[in-house]
Amino acid sequence: MAVKIRLKRMGSNKKPFFRVVVTDVRRPNQGRFIEALGWYDPKKKGTNYELRMDRIEHWQGKGAVVSDTVNSLLRKAKKAPARAAAPAAAPAGA
Repeated sequence: MAVKIRLKRMGSNKKPFFRVVVTDVRRPNQGRFIEALGWYDPKKKGTNYELRMDRIEHWQGKGAVVSDTVNSLLRKAKKAPARAAAPAAAPAGA
C-alpha cells in the first residue's frame, strides 16, 4: 500500500482550512485517512499551521511520499524557531 502525506480540505465555502493527513494514494482527497498529522489555515494571520513533526518523520521513514504543499510547510516549520516553554513561576515570597 502506497501512502502519501497531503492536505485534506475542510471548512465551508470561501473559508477553507486544511488538515495534514496520511492517506492511501488510491483514496480521494476528501476521503478516509490513516492519521491526522496537523493543520494549516491559509486565512489566519501569524502562525497559521501546526505539524506533528515526530509522526511526519515516522511516516517518511516508512516510505510515505510528501506532497509539494506539505513539503513547503515542512520547510517553513524547520526554519521557524522552536516554541519556547512557558516561563517558570517566580518563587513565592521573593
